[in-house]
Amino acid sequence: MVRTYFLLAWTWTRAAAAYPVSFWAMAVGGLLVTGLDVAVILVVFANTTSLAGFSREEVLFLYGTSSVAFTLCDMFVSNIDRVSQHIKAGTLDTFLIRPVSAWIQLATDRFTANRLGRVLQASAVLGYAVTALGLDVRRAWMIPVMVVTGVVIFTSLWTLAGALQFALTDAPEVSSSLTYGSHQLSQYPLSIYGRDLVSGVTYVFPLAFINWQPGLYVLGRDDPFGTPEFMRFLGPAAALVLALLAVLAWRQGIRHYRSTGS
Repeated sequence: MVRTYFLLAWTWTRAAAAYPVSFWAMAVGGLLVTGLDVAVILVVFANTTSLAGFSREEVLFLYGTSSVAFTLCDMFVSNIDRVSQHIKAGTLDTFLIRPVSAWIQLATDRFTANRLGRVLQASAVLGYAVTALGLDVRRAWMIPVMVVTGVVIFTSLWTLAGALQFALTDAPEVSSSLTYGSHQLSQYPLSIYGRDLVSGVTYVFPLAFINWQPGLYVLGRDDPFGTPEFMRFLGPAAALVLALLAVLAWRQGIRHYRSTGS
């Protein structure tokens, strides 16, 4: 399945590379657009020394860990959110009759490798933050775990958003709120939000396990909301549960899909 994914992705990449000026312009443009998020953080810290008790480098660390995971998913699986377009156009049937998973085909549909610029930007910010903070090496093992956990959670969110479009074909903004909205929320310390919201993204919708809970462990910080310390290590378990729910939702969507007949 992995081999099939990369073969399909390579096919789209070769097609895009046939127009090198457009390809690299899009790559640089993506890097600059994501750079605006960092610019906002820098503007905030130009007027204050801390944000909800977190320093500039600590906020950049939280931004970097979330953004590396998100931009990887944005590049590799975000095209799942085109499901509603294929349903309305009647082209989803084509994906279903091929001897390859519909999920794989949709994820690679119009694959754009020029989004790599966004991944590089996020990685650079994370690298700077880790270097500037001088983190305890005994806690650094959690950083790759955070990124992998974030990838699984964001992939699950995109899959859930895609499954939702089988029922809400005319509401693509709902899927965007699940994916891009979740990323925006996780870019900052959750301590800037209200307790009820933080409880919701911790115990109901596990966004806090992308970078907040494990990030507190890496930074050696206590949770301002007083959650137990063992919560710092539940990210992989939370990601697995969400992934299983996403798989079930996707299968339900495919099972209940009815062709347009076109």
